[in-house]
Amino acid sequence: MTVPCTPSPCLKTIIEAALLAAGEPLSVQRLATLFAEDDRPDPTRLRAALDDLHQDYRQRGIELVEVADGWRLQVRHSYAPWVGRLWEEKPGRYSRALLETLALIAYRQPITRGEIAEIRGVTVSTTIMRTLQERGWIRRIGHREVPGRPGLYGTTHEFLNYFNLKTLSDLPPLPEPENTEAPAMTLELTLPTQPEPHTHD
Repeated sequence: MTVPCTPSPCLKTIIEAALLAAGEPLSVQRLATLFAEDDRPDPTRLRAALDDLHQDYRQRGIELVEVADGWRLQVRHSYAPWVGRLWEEKPGRYSRALLETLALIAYRQPITRGEIAEIRGVTVSTTIMRTLQERGWIRRIGHREVPGRPGLYGTTHEFLNYFNLKTLSDLPPLPEPENTEAPAMTLELTLPTQPEPHTHD
């Protein structure tokens, strides 16, 4: 015998199952396509169900978060030290040079490699730029209209998704330089990360 249920709980449960199965962020528009056209909930109902789910997970080891590409279920960051022990190898750490380069691109975009080097005081290695592009965190978005037309770089939606950001306006504020003569961006990236086994130099 089928246990009857009201539309709201059923909708929330369907969304929960879809988010768990997807393994990637799902937008409200994408979630709507799970339903037949004659039974498709409107965006207001879908968002209400997502809000309910978000509240349900407040005291749980997993959380529902909204990022650039939609909503996703993920392990709560504060539980990373325990969850990380599921893997024999510890997650690799990104180098300070790579994180500084990524921070500069995130906060100063669009920006050229030459401008990054000028701020950091050292040449930006090709390996770092290639790693950031292969990781899907940055991309070339145009050229500076100066002699040589150097490439301009900016961050991607994947960057926002990985660092749990909905938009660039969610970036944390920059720390104040230690003195007024110091470059404005000699800093390490201080964004929240997710545990993930990657190693880069």
